[in-house]
Amino acid sequence: MKINEGFLAQLREATKLLQSEGPMAATAAIQRALHETTDTDDTSAMHDAQPQMPDLKDLLQRTMGGAFPTGGEPAAKTQAGARKKWKQAFAHMNLDDVIDVEVHEPAHDAATGGRFVSASCSTHAGTRAYKLYIPSSYKDEPLPLVVMLHGCTQNPDDFAAGTGMNRLAEEFNCLVAYPEQNRSANANQCWNWFEPGHQQRERGEPAILAQITRQIAQQYKVDANRVYAAGLSAGGAMAAVLAATYPDLFAAVGIHSGLPYGIARDVPSAFAAMKRGKSKSASFRAKVGKPSALRNTVPAIVFHGDRDATVHLENADQALAQCVPASANGKSQSTVQKGSVPNGRSYTRTVVHDEAGRVIGEKWVVHGAGHAWAGGNANGSYTDPRGPSAAREMLRFFGEHRLQGKA
Repeated sequence: MKINEGFLAQLREATKLLQSEGPMAATAAIQRALHETTDTDDTSAMHDAQPQMPDLKDLLQRTMGGAFPTGGEPAAKTQAGARKKWKQAFAHMNLDDVIDVEVHEPAHDAATGGRFVSASCSTHAGTRAYKLYIPSSYKDEPLPLVVMLHGCTQNPDDFAAGTGMNRLAEEFNCLVAYPEQNRSANANQCWNWFEPGHQQRERGEPAILAQITRQIAQQYKVDANRVYAAGLSAGGAMAAVLAATYPDLFAAVGIHSGLPYGIARDVPSAFAAMKRGKSKSASFRAKVGKPSALRNTVPAIVFHGDRDATVHLENADQALAQCVPASANGKSQSTVQKGSVPNGRSYTRTVVHDEAGRVIGEKWVVHGAGHAWAGGNANGSYTDPRGPSAAREMLRFFGEHRLQGKA
């Protein structure tokens, strides 16, 4: 089939506009291109060879216009669907250089001064949308990156609001990414931390999350030695999976109300671990990775409420033990501190040191707290504003760690 070269050039120009001026300008350019193409001599031949072409204008209007309304920031999942439809629409044109460009719609956050942009990442294991917070101080200096994994039924906007991480990113000068789980992958939007297909390096969701991290590092200035992951509940459990499968990518992890790596293999064993803090399948845990085999991997800071009725507190102990390296004689040193938030909750903080006195792990037990992000904002779901700030303490802990062997 003969393709109108002018039409292709206009599509490439629209892609540039998508990056520089936003989706609405790109949509207008595409619509102009379609209108001009309709008046050319090549149109009838194009329509004969590709019967779907007459519907392309409507598809673009619905896809681009619907995904990027002028009144506000597009939803990440809507954007991912738009990008998929756009790919399908142009698949026959061999426009890979146009289609594979990631969409980043600038959206300034009036409350913080930074930008909160949407994008998506496709890998052999699947596609996920994500949002990225870029602090107002972002310029030429490489910054740390924190990958935040939401809990079940949550999304990036909800998780960002509840944890307050974007506001703290301004203070700590870091980038913050929020991958979004698809409902098609899990009806409750939980990360599938309990399935063997999502517990291995370069497979399933760990592979997708690792590639999102790499993609951001390619598109922005990221300090590769200061990349971290943190999550709540199912997101915390997936952070533990990333610690086990990508210790060369993440310098430290934060596990809030989560579970250790390899404690479950399916839904029944996941619920058992959540309720009892144990797995019936010791042989399965041995298969996916013994705790001893995971030592010397990634330092961790763990938060958990001692009234958590959703995920048993014992999971916090196991998650920390799995990530904290053992000293040469098989023992680690720890100190216990108690404190309280003014007019809030009390807590017990256990700090684990290596033989050189370096902090390699922390466990914060928040007394009286349930299954909620400690010190969070009531504007988000599953938060406990009365607790110590898990977000602030995680960023402080992350700031003390770089990839092992790095200065």
